[in-house]
This record gives sequence, C-alpha cells and structure tokens, in this order.
Amino acid sequence: MNIEKESKILFIGDSVTDVGRDYQSYPGSFDSLGNGYVALISQALTAIYPGHLLKVMNKGINGNRVTDLAERWQTDVLDLQPDYVSILIGINDVWRFFDQPFQHPTDLVSLNLFEETYQQLIDQTKAKVKGIFLLSPFMFETNLEDLMFKQLKQYQAVVKMLAEKNELQFIDLQVVVDKYLDKQSSYILSGDRVHPNQNGHFLIANALLKEMGFEFGK
Repeated sequence: MNIEKESKILFIGDSVTDVGRDYQSYPGSFDSLGNGYVALISQALTAIYPGHLLKVMNKGINGNRVTDLAERWQTDVLDLQPDYVSILIGINDVWRFFDQPFQHPTDLVSLNLFEETYQQLIDQTKAKVKGIFLLSPFMFETNLEDLMFKQLKQYQAVVKMLAEKNELQFIDLQVVVDKYLDKQSSYILSGDRVHPNQNGHFLIANALLKEMGFEFGK
C-alpha cells in the first residue's frame, strides 16, 4: 500500500466525483462520500486495510470546471489539510463548448486558461501534501472523430503534461475506459457518454486503487 497510515485522502472534481454526496455531512462520514467511485474507494480501504485508518473525503460538485475549483480551493482543499489529493476535472470545461453554443457563453474555459488555472492549483498544494493524483477527464466514446471527444483529447494532454512537469502521479482513465470499450458497449458503463453508472464507477475506483498499491487479496 502506497498510502501512509492515518492519512487523509481528498477527492475533488465535478459531478463524476460528486454523485449525490451530502454537502452538509461531516467530511469523511458515510453520507458525505456520495454513491460513486469515492465511496467505493473508501469502502475498500476501510474493509481491507482496517489498520491504516484512512480518512476519505469527497469534494466534488456538479457542473464544476477548473475555474470553479480555483474559487473554492482554499476552503475545500487546503483548509482540510489533506495528505493526498486526487483531482478529476476537465469534462465540463469541454462540454460547455457544445451544450450551450446558441446561448453564446462568455465564460468558456480555453485550453490555455485550463492549463494556467490547473497549474495554479498544483502550485498552491504540492508542498503541503504527500502526494497528488492527476486523473484524466474521459468520455465513454469510441468515435475518434466526435467533435467533443477530439477537443477533450487536448485537455487530457494538458493534464498528462502537468503531471510530468510537476512530477505527479498521472492516472489515464481514458485508457482504462478504452480498454473496456474494446470488448463491451459504452452503455454498460454510462448512459450519456460522460457520467458513469455503478459499473463505470467501479472501473474508475479499481484504477485508482491499483495506483495506490491496493491489494484485494491482502
């Protein structure tokens, strides 16, 4: 297990991380974890590594983009003094280009703004934690010519570049999803190409647990 005992692990992101969590519940309590991959990770760590006493916190919020994370980073991350931080953001930064074109949005997150803001979050955090996991945003999509998917690829590349530049752990969830879609339909994992169902959340949770050095057969 690569996570030190008695550590606090904070997961932050958008609706893929949120998944119905109770915002009013105490951080780390059952209701605060939501019903997605964060809860699954907490359950696995609690059941299989009882001696590690690991606290898992969920700070995902539906609809968030990297600029939204920046606005709440102090209160929702730094003030909680986590030992490890997992960041999954980017799908909404891209989606807004495609779901609101006729509304002429003026607050779109360009690729440059995405990179600059993301780097600022890393700069504020890196020296204060034991580790940061950068997770690639992803889609359950096999059509490489899909316009939204093509744009998402650029944002995924930025996350990977930032991980390498800052010497942080990078988890390519798109690769994990793609391997599954080589064998089964996307409808097994998601109903809208973006939000995982319970199968999809287990796939994500398993990828993160592997990165943490988790062993089911321990």
